[in-house]
Amino acid sequence: MNVLLAIDDSEFSAYAVQSVMEKFRPSGTEVQVLHVVGPIAVSVPPQMAPGYAPELDVLVKEGQKLVEAAAEKLRKAGFRVTAKVEKGDPRSAIVDRAAAWPADMIVVGSHGKRGLTRFLLGSTSEAVARFAPCSVQIVRKPQNR
Repeated sequence: MNVLLAIDDSEFSAYAVQSVMEKFRPSGTEVQVLHVVGPIAVSVPPQMAPGYAPELDVLVKEGQKLVEAAAEKLRKAGFRVTAKVEKGDPRSAIVDRAAAWPADMIVVGSHGKRGLTRFLLGSTSEAVARFAPCSVQIVRKPQNR
């Protein structure tokens, strides 16, 4: 089984990593840990080249550390793991990676946003569940924590 584990630097992603270790057997399961660095919403002077964003390089390096830490945890549990960092809109990048790999399951943490915050920021997990080419597990924070 191919499991795409999409993470960010939140506690919700830690719960998603734990969920993969608890719900899947290491033998026969390959996990691809993915972190997507989203675009920075600032205006760019017209004289700059399209797509030029040196500040994203720092975020990509931080993302690489993040996916490697999660990958190492999964490797110690016996899973075959690869780690990737991509640039783009997290919602579409996760769905696109799942289709291209191809993934049998996507696991993503839920931030539990509600109301205006959810309306303004959107819900990555909701968009992934809606448009994914495979099943999606949305991991919520356990009630007792």
